Amino acid sequence: MSHVPRRLTAALDALDHAFASEEPFPVTGCTYCYSEQDLAALSGPLHLVPDDLVPAVAAEGPDHWDAPARLYRRLVPRIVRSVVTGELHVDEELIASRLLQVGWTTWEAPLTGALRDVWSAWWEATLHTHPSPVSIRKTLSLVSVATNGLRPWLDTWTATRHPAADAHLADLVDDVLCAYEITDLHMGFYGEYPATVELLGWLLTDVRDRADDARLDSPFLWELHRSATPHARD
Repeated sequence: MSHVPRRLTAALDALDHAFASEEPFPVTGCTYCYSEQDLAALSGPLHLVPDDLVPAVAAEGPDHWDAPARLYRRLVPRIVRSVVTGELHVDEELIASRLLQVGWTTWEAPLTGALRDVWSAWWEATLHTHPSPVSIRKTLSLVSVATNGLRPWLDTWTATRHPAADAHLADLVDDVLCAYEITDLHMGFYGEYPATVELLGWLLTDVRDRADDARLDSPFLWELHRSATPHARD
């Protein structure tokens, strides 16, 4: 569906516009890891920050900077655009964890709204494109951890009847059932979001008819689902 990529493109452009008011500032931080030239580049115009510095800052821990939240916030348009296009080459779950660390949900409404629009458009685009630039599991993990909610994204997936969405479903099932990781699944680089109960319940009920994998009929998984979901025992 051609409108899906266009929506994501529009959301990314709107993100650039929303964050355009973020002014450059003198960036100071770890001079062991970053040269004076690096710090000067990070202190200058956003579009002139070298491409190789963007993933470095995106992955770096907050303790490397004197003003980590301010720096991350200013680089968000570059970081997020690279993430959703699969060009950042940093673990997407780490990006979700870093966004939580800098408190993105506490930023001004135009900024958080623009980010939420990107998450939504990216998820829609992913469900209509297979293979996608970022794996389905990493995409789902990032948006779920960043927004502290898995179910809304699963509901969108349930409602998306498209061959790409079903192909992604097969990929996810195969991924999380490997060594039965689904029985103790946490999302986020630091395991911030416990996902087993919600994801297992969704796989066994909402989309079981679309997931052609006999492993989902395991009595062990059903017992785990019943024990974790009171109404499932009835």
